[in-house]
Amino acid sequence: MLAFLLIAPAAEAQREPRVVSRVIENEVNSEVLRFRIVQLVEGLEHPWALGWLPDGRMVVTERPGRLLLIDGNRINRLEGLPPIHYQQDQRTAPQGGSQAGLLDLVVHPDYATNGWIYFTYSSPGDADGVAGVRHATGTALARARISQDGTRLENMEVLYTMMPRTQPGRHYGSRIVFPGDGTVIFSIGDRGMRYPSQDLTHPAGSMIRLLEDGGAAPDNPFVGMAPGNLRPEIFSYGHRNNQGLAINPVNGEIWTTEHGPRGGDLLHRVQKGHNYGWPQVAYGVEYTTGEKIGIGRQAPGVTPPVYIWEESMAPSGLAFYFGEPFAQWQGNLLAGSLLRQEFYRMVIHQGQVTHVETLLTGKIGRIRDIRTGPDGLIYFATDEGQGGIYRIEPVR
Repeated sequence: MLAFLLIAPAAEAQREPRVVSRVIENEVNSEVLRFRIVQLVEGLEHPWALGWLPDGRMVVTERPGRLLLIDGNRINRLEGLPPIHYQQDQRTAPQGGSQAGLLDLVVHPDYATNGWIYFTYSSPGDADGVAGVRHATGTALARARISQDGTRLENMEVLYTMMPRTQPGRHYGSRIVFPGDGTVIFSIGDRGMRYPSQDLTHPAGSMIRLLEDGGAAPDNPFVGMAPGNLRPEIFSYGHRNNQGLAINPVNGEIWTTEHGPRGGDLLHRVQKGHNYGWPQVAYGVEYTTGEKIGIGRQAPGVTPPVYIWEESMAPSGLAFYFGEPFAQWQGNLLAGSLLRQEFYRMVIHQGQVTHVETLLTGKIGRIRDIRTGPDGLIYFATDEGQGGIYRIEPVR
């Protein structure tokens, strides 16, 4: 049974998503091609991630703790998720946090053989993080299989839960990638506390790298390093809140987009054992006072970002594009924006961003996830109370 802290009105809880086929924009001009926007699913409540099974069925997460299987025009809600902490309204949530829930989902690259789907979520606790604090939570990673009849999850395994669980209820990360070496990497945000990002005894503010069946990868950078309480699961650190994560299939490089504070959203190329600086190094300022954060924009031992959005755009969703329908975009990096309701086509050359094109400003809402579908077309999820799934298609 799902364990939610629900504050939404009853009408919200009864919303039912529906498969549609609706042209939103008939023609959008890019610098190198034209495309149209088609809505495929409506009525989703804060969808966070989408993926495809080998047979073409789509799997979608909704942050309130619903996992949906879309098969043609039929949408099934899969039962059997672990307990998930969900907070609906920022104004009434503990410490003002409202980012908890069911988060990312990735279908294992070898799903046809092993049947695993992996997902992240906010794992609930009760006074188990900070002494005497209720509703402490932590980012968790689990995997499961979908039953043959497509109604529930089976063989559930919780592979990792951030410990200690903490307050406030924000900055969970969290995106998942498979590097192809038998490991899985996912992000955990700094949980709004900042200091753990530079503390190698705490997993918050880090990229976590595990074996696919759980446990720290034995060649992680801090395995066996003195002092003995360093976290062996940490792959990189000094992160604030990474909600875009992608691997370049050509060279295996790991790229991520990271929320800055007020200004200073970042694109990083993530490398093993590197420190990305937060909160000592920051590119934005305090939300309320406008004062600088940390010691400046650079420091010894800190790996600088590849690209900086000086004004906040709130990144979420990241994908390298390799497909036939948009041949002119081959190898480009696509990044979504929540705040500006945009996505960015970024040309990467020798590890640097050489050109950025801004698209879709205000046309479909807050872009939460970006994926390339099995048909080579580009799909989006919008993080709205009445969110949806959209596809862009080339106009010949």
